[in-house]
Amino acid sequence: MSKTVLLDLRDREISCYTFEKSGKNGAPEATFTSAVGEGLSFDIARPSGDFEESYLSLPLSLLDFRVLELPFSDIRKIKELLPFEIDNLVLGGSGSVAFDAYILDRSEGKSKVLVAYVPKETLRTILGRLKASGMDPRAVISIELAEAVNSSSSADEVAGRLLSPEPLDEKARMAAALKEMASPTVNLRRGEFQYTVDDERAKKSLIFTAVLACLLLLVFLSDSAMMIISTTRHNNAVRAEMRKTYQGLFPTEKRISNELYQLKAHMKELKDKESSYVGVSPLRVLLDLSTVSRPGITFTEVTTDRDSIVLKGEGPSMTDVQKTKTELEKIFTGVAISDTKPSSQNKTLFTITAKGRKD
Repeated sequence: MSKTVLLDLRDREISCYTFEKSGKNGAPEATFTSAVGEGLSFDIARPSGDFEESYLSLPLSLLDFRVLELPFSDIRKIKELLPFEIDNLVLGGSGSVAFDAYILDRSEGKSKVLVAYVPKETLRTILGRLKASGMDPRAVISIELAEAVNSSSSADEVAGRLLSPEPLDEKARMAAALKEMASPTVNLRRGEFQYTVDDERAKKSLIFTAVLACLLLLVFLSDSAMMIISTTRHNNAVRAEMRKTYQGLFPTEKRISNELYQLKAHMKELKDKESSYVGVSPLRVLLDLSTVSRPGITFTEVTTDRDSIVLKGEGPSMTDVQKTKTELEKIFTGVAISDTKPSSQNKTLFTITAKGRKD
């Protein structure tokens, strides 16, 4: 449940209304206590319990009024012009009073404005006493002024009610107070008396948010720094292991600047020499030929290199050579009879080529 306190300052007493929202519909219920004082010499204890905010209502006896006719209907422009008007009306000028305005009537671009003001020293004294009691009103209003404005139909009638206000019973005062707290007719907490608690809370919230953001940024930067350090250490360890492995592969090489680049250079060099070390195995070819059924066929020359096998020999006839070719196709790829010719002993000389084993 939320509580709101209204301090209703009167001529010889001050009433403290406590509005509390309760029930399903949140309708406010009010209680009040009173303290007696003489003029501004009053004492009031802070209301019991916690409350979210407080308001202060001043009596008409502490306020002065003027009804001005101005060539504006915009309240913002009116409030900008008021200090210059008050300088001509108030001894000490606008700098000596706290003031606010309410538009009573608008017609043809003009307006009649009620100006209410109170000496700054008076308001400063009252707010100081309340602050000493632990209260800082959100707004300084006037229940009697609001009742006079809301109960009148013309500027002249408002002036008459302000000069001779009608007394209000407690129930009417509480109803008027509740309405004024929701939407003040005038609020004298302006300028140097401006209510700043919300601004201070917002400022503290922004400061807290900024500090939290800085802490999060610090954590992020710390984590990033640890990640960079860890990655650097890992890279250094990998590089040291690479150098150790490289030195084991090439112990005679003393000048090492980039292990990976130099290893690629050695690999390229070995690849260029690959043809000198890799090729068709002659022994394997001879073993394969020993398994080939070749009646009457004799191989007189077997030549192997990286890409091919060349078989030369002689046989009884061309048919036998064809049969041998068929047998060789079971073992080798790309088998072909490249040359045949008759010999002096009524045999057929042949040359068969193959590309490699079927694996």
